[in-house]
Amino acid sequence: MSTAPPPPRLPVRRSKRAVLAPLVALVCVVALAACAGPPRGAADGTDASFVLSAGTAGAKGDVDSFSWAVYAEPPTLDYTMAFDYPQNTILANVCESLMRWTPQLTLEPGLARRATNPDPLTWVYDLRPGVRFHDGRTMTADDAVFSLDRQRDPKNAAAWAQNFENVSAVRKTGPLQVTVTLKRPDSQFPQYMATAAGVVASRAGVTAAGPDYGTSGGLACTGPFSLGTWRKGQSLELRRFDGYWGTRAKARKVVFRFLTDASARTNALLRGEADGGYLIPTESYERLRHSGAGTLYFGEGLSTVNLGITDMKGPLGDVRVRRALSLALDRPGFVHAGLGGAGRPTSSLTTRAVWAGAPPGVREAAFGQLPATGRDIGRAKALVKEAGATGKTLTVATSSIGQDVSLLATAVQAAGTEIGLRVTLKSVAPNAFTALFTDPAAREGIDAFPLTYYDSITDPLDFLTNFKTGAYLNFSGFSDKAYDALTERATATYDKEQRLGVEARLQKYAAEQLPWIPVAEWPTALFLNKRLTGAPTTISYMYYPWAAGIGAARPGTAP
Repeated sequence: MSTAPPPPRLPVRRSKRAVLAPLVALVCVVALAACAGPPRGAADGTDASFVLSAGTAGAKGDVDSFSWAVYAEPPTLDYTMAFDYPQNTILANVCESLMRWTPQLTLEPGLARRATNPDPLTWVYDLRPGVRFHDGRTMTADDAVFSLDRQRDPKNAAAWAQNFENVSAVRKTGPLQVTVTLKRPDSQFPQYMATAAGVVASRAGVTAAGPDYGTSGGLACTGPFSLGTWRKGQSLELRRFDGYWGTRAKARKVVFRFLTDASARTNALLRGEADGGYLIPTESYERLRHSGAGTLYFGEGLSTVNLGITDMKGPLGDVRVRRALSLALDRPGFVHAGLGGAGRPTSSLTTRAVWAGAPPGVREAAFGQLPATGRDIGRAKALVKEAGATGKTLTVATSSIGQDVSLLATAVQAAGTEIGLRVTLKSVAPNAFTALFTDPAAREGIDAFPLTYYDSITDPLDFLTNFKTGAYLNFSGFSDKAYDALTERATATYDKEQRLGVEARLQKYAAEQLPWIPVAEWPTALFLNKRLTGAPTTISYMYYPWAAGIGAARPGTAP
């Protein structure tokens, strides 16, 4: 999970190690001409009207409420299980973390007013004083220790547990100070404290909720909104928390509507039944763009669309077959049809934006030797034949969850068929599609499935570490000692420039081995109707309290 930017808004002085340097990811914002792509119908599939926006205009006033479309109902809002879009889109406005990922994709203090790193194995977080939970209690170091330990407890099977594997202890070292001791230096851990991994909830509140925490009642957090009425299968309300320590939210209430059908979601936006939404169905870009109902924005998504390999025991266990399938994929065609022209074909597993802070030589090392994105059917056929895989069957999961998924599955089927493979598609219900990420049983009999991966931090290692032996999203069990060693070296390197150099080697390695097959870079899509403004356009909405800034687009147009 989990990816450029203005100077960090850090009012505190931190040690050299504690400073997480601003990473410049929004290259497209400062160089729109380069990102806009060629005219419609161009060879790479991009649309001339596809440009990235740095953000939306600031709100001109408050609104009573607004509604937001999401594509699925979260099974739980327990922060330890928040790994997917719907959960984090909602949770980011209710629960806050020690650090914060800004709309510009930089780090700044969150519930911790300061983070220091006195030695490579120690991170000290000094908490803000006087921060209140939604239940009225005041945040203490005990709450922070309890919350981080929930991520580490094997009984909780936390989705973020992997990010705590280098943590040996979390201790209260003052009424408002928490010290994290690491087993080994970990450059990723402090960055992850800006995601749901670093959420602080009330110990008393979580304990009182017991096993029902996250599914009913409140979330005992500190964010600008508290959890309101949850109508299962229909909607979920957030109510403004007037005791919030930060800037007061501009809306009194937010209503999330669960609209699993992409057409229904689009129609709700067009009819005003939902005022906005992220993850706009790609097939609806043109309708929304020309509807007059509002504005469709694109922002840096730090996301790539990939074919995730789930079974290395079948034909895809041979790297020659994986390379052949990659060579046969019509990436420009997929970008045009599957992403509505809003994207860019790529043979890189990581986005270019996440490398924006790297020196030119490192960027050249990361991207200069990658395969071209064009097709080479002759070479692909030869590789399949050489591997003895001609006529062998692949099963690829597909779903109506979105055009990006269904059309990529179809593109894979067409490419496989053209080079001598038999590709069957297995349809999975939209609500069950998430299980492919979490449940090995759900992946039984499936060789691969289309997946979009977003970086949760602005660091290429966030993606590349997924192919380390035993990693949570290493679905196929890919294992390579040399890759593991490079991953550990990058993890242990706090110096950003040095780390990016190691990560460039990982990038090249992954491009050669193709544990997943990269297809396209995909921006964040946001729709806002005419009455609203103030939402960030970047992937930051996954962990930043984005809803708090949404308000009236014009003065005096409140409710």
